[in-house]
This record gives sequence, structure tokens and C-alpha cells, in this order.
Amino acid sequence: MSDVLLIERADDRVVAHLNRPHARNAINREIIDALHALCSEVEAEPRILILAGVGGTFASGADIAELRDRRAADAHAGINSNAFIRIHELPMPVIAAIDGYALGGGAELAYAADFRIGTPALKIGNPETSLGIIAAAGATWRLRELVGEPLAKDMLLAGRILNADEALAASLVSEVHPAESLISAAHALADRIAANDPLATRYTKRVLHATRAEHPQVDQEAQAMLFESPEKVRRMAAFLERKAKHAGGVTS
Repeated sequence: MSDVLLIERADDRVVAHLNRPHARNAINREIIDALHALCSEVEAEPRILILAGVGGTFASGADIAELRDRRAADAHAGINSNAFIRIHELPMPVIAAIDGYALGGGAELAYAADFRIGTPALKIGNPETSLGIIAAAGATWRLRELVGEPLAKDMLLAGRILNADEALAASLVSEVHPAESLISAAHALADRIAANDPLATRYTKRVLHATRAEHPQVDQEAQAMLFESPEKVRRMAAFLERKAKHAGGVTS
């Protein structure tokens, strides 16, 4: 895999750092191709994904030199949006660990994650209209779902950039940590996810992404599969055993 992504792998998670420090991790076609390759890996072997950036920046935006040369056919190809949709649809949760700038395409990459945590230096937003384009890789629909229409319009139409406190207040990020402990905090969140049954987590994410019209059928189908799972039986038996010990005055 290309060195524009620095990859660390474990049994239950993958950590990927965007690695174009000379360009403040601006997202170019090489990064997009590397993200597709990474998606193929974690689709085939589902694990939690942590996305971050090197050098105190998550991603300063899309690569403007590349964008300047793109034409209508490139827009129709959905180069960035297709990669971010794929990230959003990964089987296991995705955590964006955001230090510094997450602007334009960098913000849209963060919006595609299931969780966003940041540092006090976080700056997140979509200044695309100042460059004569729109935020076409997910912001125009995901941001409204994440923060509500009034704030989404302020960010998309008026170019408002949120700092860490504002992003936390808007629930665009769920936690803020010092830069030196950001990745540790991402791992702590991943630990909480990993403590649960991976199959139940995968089904929950799939059902969360379902349309309103698909409910409750999609919930019932997922639950039917899990009701037949040996892991469900094991976990519930262990729960009942712990409860019985506690009721009998035995501590574990």
C-alpha cells in the first residue's frame, strides 16, 4: 500500500495516518486510491478503523492543484465521494482522530466516520464556495444530519469554520483531548467498541444506516440472525452467571 497512508494493524483494529506532511495531508488521488485499498482490506477482514493525520493536521482539504485541473467528467466520476461512501459503509465503526485542520475534503472524510474526536487545535469546515466549487463529497447531506440544517448552512454557505469548543457543542466531535493523547483516546474508544460482540456491532451499524422505510423489518432480520449466534448464548449465559453470583453474595 502507498506510503501516503501509514498503516498499523492489530487483530481488532487498523490505524491509518494520512501522510503528506509537505501538503498538510491534502487529499489527492494517491490518497484516494490508498483509501480504496484499505477499504478492501477491512471489508474482507472487518476491524475497527482509526483515521488520523501526521504532523498536527488531519487533512487540510482536497489537493487544490488536482482540483484545478478537473473537469465535468471528473465530477461525474465522484472520485472523493465514492471513497468516503465506502468508508462510511465499512462493516465496523470508523473513528476520525482530528488534530488541527480538517477542511474541505478533509472535513468530508471526517464526516464519513462514525465517531469524531479532536484536539484543542481542531478547525473543521467547508470553504469550497470560496474556491468556486461545492462540497460535493458528502458535506451537503452528511453535515445537515450531523449538526442540523441551520449550522450546516452557516458552514456550507457562509464558510464558517468551527473550533474545537464549537464542534464539541454541536456534537460534531464527541471528545476533545490534548494532541499528545489523541491516538490513545481513539484506542480507548476502540477498546469500548471491541469489548462488545463484533457481529452485533456490525449488525447495529448496518441497521443504523438503514432508511426509515426499511424499519422494523431490517431490525427483525438482524435480531433473528443474532438470536441464533453462539456468541449471544455465551455472553448471556455469562451475564446470568455473574448475576447469580452477585445475588448469592459472591464477588467476581
